[in-house]
Amino acid sequence: MSAPPPGPPYDQSQYQYPPANQYGEQSQYGQQPVGYGQPPNPASPPPSQAPPAHGGPPSHQGPRGKRQYAEQAYDFAAGANAGVAATGGYPAAGGPAGYMPDTAGVNAIYGQQPQQLPGQPQAVGGYQAPQASYDPNQLAGQFGQMGLGGGAPAPVGKTVLNPLVPVDLMHNPFNPASIDLPPPPIILPPNTSVTPSPHANCPPSYMRSTLNVVPTTHNLLKKSKLPFALVVQPYNSLHDSEAPVPLISDFVISRCRRCRSYINPYVSFLDHGHRWRCNMCGLTNDVPQAFDWNPATQETSDRWQRPELNHAVVEFIAPQEYMVRPPQPLVYLFLLDVSYAAVTSGLLATAARTILESLDRIPNADKRTRLGFIAVDSALHYFSIPRDSTEPSMLVVSDLDEPFLPIPGDLLVPLEERREGIESLLSKLQEMFQDTQNAGSCMGSALQSAHKLISAVGGKVVVLTASLPNLGAGKLEMREDKKLLGTNKENGLLQTGNSFYKSFAVECSKNQVSVDMFLFSSGYQDVASLANLPRYTGGQTYFYPGWSAARSEDAYKFAKEFSDHLSSEIALEAVMRVRATTGLRMSTFYGNFFNRSSDLCAFPAFPRDQGYVVEVAIDEAIARPVVYMQTAVLHTTCNGERRIRVMTMALPTTQNLADVYASADQVAITTYFSHKAVEKALSSGLEAARDSLHSKIVELLVTYKKELTASHVGAATPLQFPANLHGLVVLFLGLMKHIGLRKSVQIPSDLRSAALALLSTLPAQMLMQYIHPKFYSLHDMDDACGLPHPETGEIVMPPPLPLSSEYIQPHGLYLIDDSQTQFIYVGGHAVPQLIEDVFGLPGVEHLKVGKGSLPILENDFNTRVRAVVDKSKDMQSKGVGSIIVPNLYIVRSDGEPSLRLWAHTMLVEDKADQGVSLQQFLGALREKVNNS
Repeated sequence: MSAPPPGPPYDQSQYQYPPANQYGEQSQYGQQPVGYGQPPNPASPPPSQAPPAHGGPPSHQGPRGKRQYAEQAYDFAAGANAGVAATGGYPAAGGPAGYMPDTAGVNAIYGQQPQQLPGQPQAVGGYQAPQASYDPNQLAGQFGQMGLGGGAPAPVGKTVLNPLVPVDLMHNPFNPASIDLPPPPIILPPNTSVTPSPHANCPPSYMRSTLNVVPTTHNLLKKSKLPFALVVQPYNSLHDSEAPVPLISDFVISRCRRCRSYINPYVSFLDHGHRWRCNMCGLTNDVPQAFDWNPATQETSDRWQRPELNHAVVEFIAPQEYMVRPPQPLVYLFLLDVSYAAVTSGLLATAARTILESLDRIPNADKRTRLGFIAVDSALHYFSIPRDSTEPSMLVVSDLDEPFLPIPGDLLVPLEERREGIESLLSKLQEMFQDTQNAGSCMGSALQSAHKLISAVGGKVVVLTASLPNLGAGKLEMREDKKLLGTNKENGLLQTGNSFYKSFAVECSKNQVSVDMFLFSSGYQDVASLANLPRYTGGQTYFYPGWSAARSEDAYKFAKEFSDHLSSEIALEAVMRVRATTGLRMSTFYGNFFNRSSDLCAFPAFPRDQGYVVEVAIDEAIARPVVYMQTAVLHTTCNGERRIRVMTMALPTTQNLADVYASADQVAITTYFSHKAVEKALSSGLEAARDSLHSKIVELLVTYKKELTASHVGAATPLQFPANLHGLVVLFLGLMKHIGLRKSVQIPSDLRSAALALLSTLPAQMLMQYIHPKFYSLHDMDDACGLPHPETGEIVMPPPLPLSSEYIQPHGLYLIDDSQTQFIYVGGHAVPQLIEDVFGLPGVEHLKVGKGSLPILENDFNTRVRAVVDKSKDMQSKGVGSIIVPNLYIVRSDGEPSLRLWAHTMLVEDKADQGVSLQQFLGALREKVNNS
């Protein structure tokens, strides 16, 4: 089987994900096994037939779209998408500022992953065919063709790791499409895995490492200045059916007696298959007697077909010994703000209606799901839903210092049994409080009561509030002061205003109570304080500034997100532990949870729309050619089943600094530093967080120059970095200019606190878009864009543009999308036919700016534009479970100045709001690196 010929630089097919495997995710880096040999142990499985090789689907070669909206306005061949056909979906040199794609660097690293050399085994999810001999001279020639120049050939029999390909950052601009490419491939020695499965190594959508080649010593890691950390995302969807993983239901769970690691594709079998050696600590363990037995057929089974030996991501159904108590039911306790602000904004009515319409979506397969409701203003309003009546009764408690439960039962009721009573209550809630003038909120006291009500069982407290808690426990004051914004004192606004929220959150975590905050406010709400509850209990903070149900877009966004939130198959009473090869240690954990011990993270409820970062320390020199890391999440499903999700990753080791840099993952590194920056911002201030990011990128560039490039002197010294880290400078700049961290006197502390919460919880794929938004030119996109690909069925997207306003034409139409907000940016000179086709209006002067939506019109271009907008916010196709429905804003280049400026802040390569442009940033970096 020969490798496919390389396509043109930045061929659009490179940016299509490979065909899905049975996880619903891309196969391991789009590679497939070639020429398997016999695994090296006595109990070896028969070689399986290799699946056909595959890569991304071929790019669409249809005719260029040349719909002329007005000939005098522009020509398609001169727009932002000019040259799409010639360059495979990227602007040609004739585009703005002579933008040239990086063909030497990224194509060498990503276009041929890795270059298939004569006799070289192909990396396949942790398994390679046995090494064959090859001609070292021919190998050197191959590297020469890759632009690496001469060099000593690799020793015969040695695994060839990723080549180090330098790029000049100043003269070889970054291609934004490379952010979506897979990380540098993990190239393991032959026969590392016990079966020739293409799924033996963990896909990057579940777990990825900042370094895909691990330094053998702490000193080498320290010398590299690169972080060693794992980015973990145990779930890729809100529902199991959307991203199923192999399920092992026979209760046979084989674990190492010493380190407690789970058996996985990288163990080795001894003693004719009766024992297995742990790949983490090396201890020999007995194979369970039932390991080769099929209880369903009562016959001997084929060991080599067991999922845990073929798949890096599996889920076990846990036996009784994994349970401290019977599996808890799914419990939702709603704390509903019924103050004047909540009622008049329409929050109470919208929330009640959404819960009512979502009752069938709430997981309840085991018929044990329980619901409860407490209304909150200056008093606590409990609702009793008795068994023998469909009419709920309200009990009011006004004692806020020591709130109590008025009756022991009927406050937390089974959804199945009391459905009529629950529906009756939800249909009457708005009516009960529609005439209220009460502006008080004792939400802190309500949280204490909710904890008392469900702590014996555990569950989820869902807070929906439009008011600042101003009474009782956890009382908060108005702290916002515009004079402090952009100053050193701004940090105080990001700190907790009342210690109650941290201490109470820890108490909730101990009792398996998780808190989600849905915050709606037209004024200050102290998100900085309230966000502590989700941070330590495995919840999330959802912020809706200026929300009003009178705007249909606002009502739809909240109703859709809240309904999806309730339908998500969350895991309950979960703990997560990461184990690794002897010599490695998990040192620091980042994300929303409570760190119960040095290596155990506790989640009262394990959400499906968050990611986590685990920093790894090298305590001892590593003598092995491969190290392993395994994440295990023990949890109860919302249907009452105790399960363990196990994810195993294998990484090669090296003593060579060049190998470390050549296999570093820019997405994982940026994810790690976003968590570090949030931590720094909350502890030392925003200025310190920005300075630490700037210092780190300078440190990495200096290290690369001094350690891995030939000595250069003089002003003409290029600013070089590996091709696989080409985007790191742009991503760091995007992070420093992000709303959560950038220096500004115009960002309210609530908006900043909500952004910091997202920076520390979003899965890597969404986080990259949040830091570095997608920017598409729509008016001149190719005819294939906005239509299903003929082979994959996926909507074909235009190529993403660099985030610079120099790509905006005054007659153009653009989409800017950071995963939380979308902007349709319309040039002030857009021709009437374009506005007619997209918006159904006679001209740009009739276009209403602000929050809105695209109309559904009966024409091809409108259909394609809407398809691109919808596809851009489709996170499921990117392997992310998310409830977010981005707001869509219509922006005119000659319209509302504040709205236009907001959209322009997304263009991080421009100079804006006290921030430097990318070219200024690169120039300053080069000066610092040359002077170091």
